[in-house]
Amino acid sequence: MKDIRNIAFVGASGAGKTSLVEQILYNAKATTRIGKVEDGNTVMDFNVEEIEKGMSMSLGMANFNWKNHKINILDTPGSADFVSEQISASTAVENLLLVANAAAGFEVSLEQSIELLERTNTAKGIIINRMDNEGADFFKALEAVRENSNLNPIPILIPVGSEHRFEGVVDIIKQEAFIKGETSDIPSNMKDQVEESRMILMEAVAESDDELLEKYFEAGELTSEELTSGIKKAISRGFVVPAFACSATSNIAVNDLINTFIEYLPSAKVKNEIIVLENDKEKSIETSEEGNLIAYVFKSFSDPNVGDIAYVRVFSGCLKSGMDVLVPEKRSKDKIGSMYFVVGKNRKETDEIKAGDMGALVKIKVARSFNSIVSVHSNMRLAETELPTPCYWQTIKAVNQHDEDKIGSALTRLLDEDPTINLEMNSETRESILSGIGEQQILFLQKKLKSRFKIDTKLKLPSIPYKETIKGFADVSYKHKKQSGGRGQYAEVYIKVSPKPRGEGFEFINSIVGGVIPTKFIPAIRKGLNEIMLKGIISNHPVIDISVDCYYGSFHDVDSSEMAFKIASWQALKKAFEVGKFILLEPIHELQIIIPNEYMGDVMGDITTRRGKILGMEQKGKKQILNAKMPLAELFNYYPALKSLTQGRGKFNQKFSYYEKVPDDIATKVIAKANKKEE
Repeated sequence: MKDIRNIAFVGASGAGKTSLVEQILYNAKATTRIGKVEDGNTVMDFNVEEIEKGMSMSLGMANFNWKNHKINILDTPGSADFVSEQISASTAVENLLLVANAAAGFEVSLEQSIELLERTNTAKGIIINRMDNEGADFFKALEAVRENSNLNPIPILIPVGSEHRFEGVVDIIKQEAFIKGETSDIPSNMKDQVEESRMILMEAVAESDDELLEKYFEAGELTSEELTSGIKKAISRGFVVPAFACSATSNIAVNDLINTFIEYLPSAKVKNEIIVLENDKEKSIETSEEGNLIAYVFKSFSDPNVGDIAYVRVFSGCLKSGMDVLVPEKRSKDKIGSMYFVVGKNRKETDEIKAGDMGALVKIKVARSFNSIVSVHSNMRLAETELPTPCYWQTIKAVNQHDEDKIGSALTRLLDEDPTINLEMNSETRESILSGIGEQQILFLQKKLKSRFKIDTKLKLPSIPYKETIKGFADVSYKHKKQSGGRGQYAEVYIKVSPKPRGEGFEFINSIVGGVIPTKFIPAIRKGLNEIMLKGIISNHPVIDISVDCYYGSFHDVDSSEMAFKIASWQALKKAFEVGKFILLEPIHELQIIIPNEYMGDVMGDITTRRGKILGMEQKGKKQILNAKMPLAELFNYYPALKSLTQGRGKFNQKFSYYEKVPDDIATKVIAKANKKEE
């Protein structure tokens, strides 16, 4: 475990994460060529959809050996629509390295990654990549991070030159320069800058440890040994966020960067404490090679050629081929089959994966993304991973009727790969609704349905699940009488209908006395009411929150039947809705909208135009949190609008709250549309 480093590259889209992994793997001789994103031949982006788009859309895994250490790297997409991949990666590693473009300023996707992952229990660092690009400025990039987030990056590898003059780095701790792959003296024009950076680092390290702080105050500085051991502890405990300069595409300082992984970032042995649930009670345990088996599937997906693949991190114990295990979240046993160490789509078979390491399981039957794997008789599992709530919705339907039977099972397999996408069958609108984080994510799913399962689909905005209810009290009767030769139909009911408070549902009261309606017909009246309420009376939407008291009626010895009383109850309720005045209701959702201060006015104005109401606001760091409520009819297309208003920096969480009356002008349109559809 002490010789393993587990690292996830997260952060800005287009900052060069995949290119950096490509160069690292080549330098480490884990691959024999350097692929390019624009050529569609990188090791990590091997899906058809990723090659076509020229961007990462799913998590990639690789490993390599460097100076007798094993380094596992997870490469994640930078787009906000694929945050589930960053969350997955963060559950499997000790180290999160945010990759930023030296020439691009503080990018939206970098900001989103920082906010998403800042509370994870991992060591964090920042790689300022593309130092050879025009406009590259290492210290300006770090200052932008400080100004716009809660992170305070401390330089470790600072650049020698920039843009086309970028030729190497200086290690502040070692006080050595590495120029064009060779150890060198620090350039004379950088000595003041190096000294200043070293003092900033020394102060940050001293503040992370009481003993070192005391020595720092006494001596005015720390020794090289104290600084080296102190920086490791400070990074591991999250007190220091180290920053490194490099250029992946020019292969400048990439090897020096890899060296820092080993020298300064915590190993699986150092960060060996995890939170588990034992008999559903939270506890902290230390992991070890000799400990009980605790592993975690952080990503599962289906490969057209291989089948189901699960990327797994072993935290404690040892996972062996042929082993019987328990998947506690599914309360089901599983059997470990073939196991591999992975470099992109290439695999090398192994018989075991030990504590601190990660690999891939092939054709495992039960375990899927965010599932624990433990010993058969264990009562432990890893704590549930918190996922963001959906903010984008689309209905999905097969284009060809013969694919309708296949689409359900295909979607089930694809949803295992991305737990931030949900599929719900709305029984009222009879639509299959996908909900997720964003448009690209849903379109990616649609493309995978086509490429893997040959299913063409169409997407559209979902219908709104309106409801109907009554506004006031109504006392009505209806006599159903029909004679057409032979046995006729006869039933008469008197009912009192009144509204109930929201959420209280339907209440049926049987107040019949004296046998004016025989007891055997009462269930038919209730059933008739249930049927018409489910179908709707005015707009073909279900009726809710009413009380119906059946208090009088009449019957015929021969012509009365269950069907006659059902029809009479239907018509009586329709009549009651005319007398008591109907109301159309719509779902209202609560929103927590997080935006930078400068967009507050525009966002508040837009909420008002969407029939939303602002409930309050609060400051959180450098952002404002707006608490609001909004009709679902307006919420379905709110995500792209908020992105546009805030230049991609706004986000929101939502949950259903209650049903509320639809304004009359909108209700008229909804009813007209429903009646036209029925015709």
